[in-house]
Amino acid sequence: MKKEKKIDTKEVRSTNKNIRSSVKKLKPILKSIVGKKVNLALRDLSFSEKRISNDIKKTISSAIANAENNYQLDIDKLLVKEAYCGKQIIMKRFRARAKGRAAPILKPYSNVTIILTEQQKANLKEQHGSKS
Repeated sequence: MKKEKKIDTKEVRSTNKNIRSSVKKLKPILKSIVGKKVNLALRDLSFSEKRISNDIKKTISSAIANAENNYQLDIDKLLVKEAYCGKQIIMKRFRARAKGRAAPILKPYSNVTIILTEQQKANLKEQHGSKS
């Protein structure tokens, strides 16, 4: 069996519970920011047309504040390591329809967790295409 080397990296986590949106709408936005530097991710979210991107931006800002105050990490070197969401409660309402019937309205809530890490020196190279 191989022994894996553990690199001492500090991960900073921020969780936003009870976001008023479904997981299906959150996942594409979260996938678009994973692996980016924090300032690029915030920029992309601020120009996004999705309503929910403001809540994700707040969560990233909270993680940045945690990194700066709790772990004394350099903000310029932070990047989004992971971003994922999960289901929360679903509020169930109904809408009156014709002939005394009712149609369900589901109002889902979600959790968003964002994990930041400090960029190592090996990862500092610009990511361009290969020269071959």
